[in-house]
Amino acid sequence: MSYGTAGKSAASGAWGRALALGGAALVSAAAAAGLVANASHFQRAEMATSVLIPEVREQEGDILDRCKGFMSPPVTDLNELQRRKDEMRTRMEMLIMETQAEFCKALEEVDGGKFKVDRWQRNEGGGGISCVMQDGKVFEKAGVNVSVVSGNLTEEAARQMRSRGKVLKGKDGKLPFVAMGVSSVIHPKNPHIPTVHFNYRYFEVEEEDGSKQWWFGGGTDLTPVYINMEDAVHFHKTLKDACDKHHSQHYANFKKWCDRYFYIRHRGETRGIGGIFFDDLDSPNQEEAFSFVKSCAQTVVPCFLPIVYKHLNDSFTPEEKEWQQVRRGRYVEFNLVYDRGVKFGLATPGSRIESILMSLPLTARWEYMHEPAKGTREADMLQVLRSPKDWV
Repeated sequence: MSYGTAGKSAASGAWGRALALGGAALVSAAAAAGLVANASHFQRAEMATSVLIPEVREQEGDILDRCKGFMSPPVTDLNELQRRKDEMRTRMEMLIMETQAEFCKALEEVDGGKFKVDRWQRNEGGGGISCVMQDGKVFEKAGVNVSVVSGNLTEEAARQMRSRGKVLKGKDGKLPFVAMGVSSVIHPKNPHIPTVHFNYRYFEVEEEDGSKQWWFGGGTDLTPVYINMEDAVHFHKTLKDACDKHHSQHYANFKKWCDRYFYIRHRGETRGIGGIFFDDLDSPNQEEAFSFVKSCAQTVVPCFLPIVYKHLNDSFTPEEKEWQQVRRGRYVEFNLVYDRGVKFGLATPGSRIESILMSLPLTARWEYMHEPAKGTREADMLQVLRSPKDWV
């Protein structure tokens, strides 16, 4: 017995556009139909993932014009954003709002559903915008969150940062901070479509002398239920191409960091097949660090949506669905035990618990002493998770 996944076929859209990091060339539906006939899996999928993403922005345009395409008005008041439009905190807030909108619109196009847009405020300062789609045709649960919060670091949050080597000296015991980011976790229904996660964030902390420490963090990683070499290579190559624009060692370094970070120590396995991960990025300078983060954020659609379209109508068995549920259990274990973002959120007064725990799937499964039989695709997946490999 097998189940089909509802949704649009990879060749169905009039959206024929080949995704590329440097921009997008829109082609007509008729031209796309001709191209699809002789295209590879990923060429067909990439043509179907044509969403209305603006050309890569060489120059950051007018704030009011850019806001028109967002899922919601920004967290920070527009007058305030205009007043300090050249400050990094404003530029980063605009980037994360754009990333949220572009990714949500791409997911809505493939699923046919709509995100619920939930604005929230934090009494201590700031707020956020949570976009969530549940029980869609393709996605069981899809969340894309933006948060922009400020206030004074709690001692617990400051302790976590100091444990990573940060030297923070507050005035009268207080450390004013601003933190913002976009984060997303997508849990598809079909076990042949991987779960994807990304997060890009910016921190500023003001010290006793008025100077500011700043740093960026983030990354994108993939958690398939079954190994598909073509998918893995496409995903990692897209990230590598973005990294290589900035430094020849970024991908290699941040890929290793990702494998180390998303490691479930009590299980002896990684959460997925990795991607990139970095934190405390404050060099070579703020402008170049921001440019790198922007390049990474602009890969979230082209690294994932072609994979979704490729597997949109794959059939699956009840046994494959059960294995997906077991792997989701591991996903939950990592997020609740090890994830820094969850820990920081739970240690920050006024945090919105629903948004912090948005990353958890609707359903998961824990089986006692579960071990797949040797020679199965499930065993192959587990072997990769226990011994991470290089994909590109």
